[in-house]
Amino acid sequence: MRSDNVKSGIAKAPSRSLLRACGITDNDFEKPFIGIANSFNDIVPGHIHLGKLVVEVRRGIEDAGGVAFEFGVPAVCDGVAMGHRGMRFSLPSRETIADCCELMVEAHQLDGWVGVTNCDKITPGMLMAAGRVNIPAAILTGGPMETGYSGGKALDLQSVFEALGSLAAGNATEDDVIEMERCACPGEGSCSGLFTANTMACLTEAMGLSLEGCATCLATDEAKMDIAYRTGVRIVELVRDGVCPRDIVTPASLRNAIRVDMAIGGSTNTALHVPAVASEFGIDMDIGVFDEISRSVPHLTALRPGGPHHMGDLDHAGGIPAVLNRLAPLLEAADTINGSSIQEIARSAEIRDGNIIRSMDDPYHREGGIAVLRGNLAPNGSVVKQAAVSEAMMRFEGSAKVFYSEVAAMEAICAGNIVSGDVVIIRYEGPKGGPGMPEMLSPTSLIAGMGLSDSVALITDGRFSGATRGPCIGHVSPEAYDGGTIAAVIDGDRIRIDIPGRAIDLLVAEDVISARLAAIKPPDKVLGGLLLKYRQLVGDASQGATLSKR
Repeated sequence: MRSDNVKSGIAKAPSRSLLRACGITDNDFEKPFIGIANSFNDIVPGHIHLGKLVVEVRRGIEDAGGVAFEFGVPAVCDGVAMGHRGMRFSLPSRETIADCCELMVEAHQLDGWVGVTNCDKITPGMLMAAGRVNIPAAILTGGPMETGYSGGKALDLQSVFEALGSLAAGNATEDDVIEMERCACPGEGSCSGLFTANTMACLTEAMGLSLEGCATCLATDEAKMDIAYRTGVRIVELVRDGVCPRDIVTPASLRNAIRVDMAIGGSTNTALHVPAVASEFGIDMDIGVFDEISRSVPHLTALRPGGPHHMGDLDHAGGIPAVLNRLAPLLEAADTINGSSIQEIARSAEIRDGNIIRSMDDPYHREGGIAVLRGNLAPNGSVVKQAAVSEAMMRFEGSAKVFYSEVAAMEAICAGNIVSGDVVIIRYEGPKGGPGMPEMLSPTSLIAGMGLSDSVALITDGRFSGATRGPCIGHVSPEAYDGGTIAAVIDGDRIRIDIPGRAIDLLVAEDVISARLAAIKPPDKVLGGLLLKYRQLVGDASQGATLSKR
């Protein structure tokens, strides 16, 4: 066992002495040492209950003959961090989480570990660590929040953001917003729509690193406690069998995960996270694979923000195993930590509601949830959640209104300065330009709440919340800070968007674009600490915004 490096032989008496101070006994030194990376804190609703799950994971590890060691990792709540400077720290936290897990697992020579996680950057960060360290690992996601209700209407966090747009348009009162605020998020769990946290949980199960049924099982469901216990048992078995993450996560399993992503209409943030995870597993992948798969995998669910249903509905319909059942003809051979293959899980799954998870012959949309657009405005690509775009906006041409920050755009929207036919451009918000590629839900929700999502588009080199709907195109690459064409757009320029044709173009002569770019100097932002380091190391969004390996 790897842990023999800290516990076996007379030369390890000092480290054994320290471990005895932690309660380790003579018998324990013969057992595998299993880490539990716990992202609990009490500022993120998706994480406030993780301590209870860790108790069950620990019990499973110990019953299976292992010794459990718990350690903490940070977790950012994007909904709380959004709309101010704090959002610049969210995407960088993904790398920090991966580093924290690697640091603890390697420094203490653990034999295996369980990542107990739930939200947007924490799950991909732990997946990255699993690939990087490549010792037996399992991921336990904490489960979605229950759906909120007010006056019989289903609510979630997206509802509150969009209510602010309704308020600005005069279609709601402050009392309406406060009522929605009180009811939309009823308790523990990741936000109840198919936003980034729940999308990544679904993809983790689909790529084989979570137990069957884990992704959609609600945080409040007693079944989640059983999944936690069985995850603890299973990690000890994986250690004894020598099954490592790179035995599970392969190019085929990642493509299967993207197929699930397309079928359920997941968050555009997966186009950042999956390539970053792939990189840590030694697999080359960029956003092009998302578009390739999207063209062949139909959209089978109508979950928020692209439809009326919530994660609890998907779970009742059969969860990810049922989605896999629908996709069975398209799945590639892949193993999972369950001990069964992805095809075996798909074959044995039950579809309990054929409207929540439709067949491939009767989809909600003929193509998958995400489309990758290219053109002179985004030569390296850009990403849109096409499953959440109305048919009226699938092709659109409008006039640019340019902003250098999310805040400036929000002020213009609230002031009524954005009107039908506009294309809102928010630039210098990319991985380097932000820095940190801040996620935006406020401007997109304001546009939707004001009734403009069928007549106004938004384009940015930043990114969007998984709760975003409408013609919102992000991850524009190259970003403005790197001299991308988005830096050359001026107010009044015409922009053409063609989602079915996968095109996004600035309708300005190339020589004019070149002349404008030659005269541009990026805005100066005084940076220090983590954000300065991040800007110096981070790469292009089209490659997952990973850090330089130099």
